[in-house]
Amino acid sequence: MTPTWRKSSRSGSSGSDSDCVEVARFSRNIGVRDSKDPDGPKLTLSPDAWRSLVHRVKADDETA
Repeated sequence: MTPTWRKSSRSGSSGSDSDCVEVARFSRNIGVRDSKDPDGPKLTLSPDAWRSLVHRVKADDETA
């Protein structure tokens, strides 16, 4: 099954706003890739590591 890559609904569709990451759910892991290079390298995280990353990013955003 081919994964469905998604990016934030807050991402723009042109210019620098289109520079973002995309995520996809695989059978056991979460994939992360650069939207500008969909055929490039991908980061693969366990669900626990993904939750930890999202938690840390959100916590950092609250202190900015």
